[in-house]
Amino acid sequence: MPVDGISYLWQQHLRKLMWCKTILETIGNTPMVQLNKVVAGLPATVLAKVETFNPGNSIKDRMALKMIEDAEANGLLKPGGTIIEGTSGNTGMGLAIAAIIKGYKCIFTTTDKQSQEKIDALRALGAEVIVCPTNVEPEDPRSYYSVSSRLVAEVPNAYKPNQYDNLSNSQAHYESTGPEIWEQTEGKITHLVVGVGTGGTISGTARYLKEKNPNVQIWGIDTYGSVFKKYHETGEFDKKEIYPYITEGIGEDFLPENVDFSLIDRFEKVSDKDAAIYTREIARNEGIFAGNSAGAAVAGLLQLKHLLKEGDVVVVIFHDHGIRYLGKMFNDNWMRDRGFLDRKQLTVKDLLVSGVLAKAISIPKDQKASEVVQLMQTQGISQVPVVEGTEVVGALTDSRLFGFLVQNPEGKNTPIADIMEKPFPVISADCELNQVGKEFSKETHAVLVKDGMGEYHIMTRTDVLTQLIG
Repeated sequence: MPVDGISYLWQQHLRKLMWCKTILETIGNTPMVQLNKVVAGLPATVLAKVETFNPGNSIKDRMALKMIEDAEANGLLKPGGTIIEGTSGNTGMGLAIAAIIKGYKCIFTTTDKQSQEKIDALRALGAEVIVCPTNVEPEDPRSYYSVSSRLVAEVPNAYKPNQYDNLSNSQAHYESTGPEIWEQTEGKITHLVVGVGTGGTISGTARYLKEKNPNVQIWGIDTYGSVFKKYHETGEFDKKEIYPYITEGIGEDFLPENVDFSLIDRFEKVSDKDAAIYTREIARNEGIFAGNSAGAAVAGLLQLKHLLKEGDVVVVIFHDHGIRYLGKMFNDNWMRDRGFLDRKQLTVKDLLVSGVLAKAISIPKDQKASEVVQLMQTQGISQVPVVEGTEVVGALTDSRLFGFLVQNPEGKNTPIADIMEKPFPVISADCELNQVGKEFSKETHAVLVKDGMGEYHIMTRTDVLTQLIG
């Protein structure tokens, strides 16, 4: 808010022109970017609050630091203590970064549906990570909630922030995210669209914005398998609503205290498929590499487009970074395995472009047998094309070479032209992978394909099998 005639955001900008004493001073003051192609056809102006610019690449840095500082002030977290928390990854990142600067240890519990990238990132920051099953009740002793609570009781000098029920979570967004959005839109915001997990982001931000303008609409994005939408609309906590889902970062099977349902005007459920597809669309159409909850938020907004009108200013929170989903939503095979992408037939060209196929190591036909044995050993290959100039005139396999030298021990100086077999077949780059297998036989151990530069690449039976089952 303005102080001495200088706006809040300008104060933050001036601060960032100087160096920061620690990485914690870079939290907040994230940019807002207009979305264009991915929301084409909407009558409103749509702005993304891109939280990947926080040091931990997510909005959770804000509340992680707030929870730690409030715990320190209240004597709940003492020097040399251990922070123990159940986290899907992003809160853990924020806590781990703050813990490094402040001198605490971290133990995190998470679920087996979280991406490996998130788990690896937490461990890279020195945290211990315990992976727990997803498909169990919160009260089950195996759940990541229960395991974290048990560890707090067992580990000396431990503190559990409990992001779900710790109101420092929502307070962090009341103090920072809300004011930033109000300043960045010059008070013109009409709608806030947020994926709801712990509820801290939507509730804290909504409380600030509605104090400024009670007419601002707050839309929460939920997922199928979560209880939020039905509870908001009926007041009934329906366990029949609960089932496993893929979307990360939003939805719950219980009611966190940070979710203030009185501040949320409506919930919209988004399918796992639509959330995943729009996560990819944001990257491809806007150049913003955001995470799964961003895709869910955009998909939910598009489902609600009939409620928008000209002049509306919509702010969508992009919680975290896409790099944490490289093995999931940004992996074509992962998407196809779940029916989120059509299973188009791979072509040899797809493998060339992706770098799967190695360039062929060829040998001249006058090379000696002993030299080829050494080449195969050093390169770790078992078959090579034989060339005369730029033309492929034959092929040689380790089994053919082995058989020759066993029968002719004195033949190590024999030129390959006297040993080689017929050339490997040369196939078109447009050939579909399931058709390549027809080129192999008992005598044919590999095939060749030319790339766009005229260089040969080699494809073995193993290459084809790996892709077909991949």
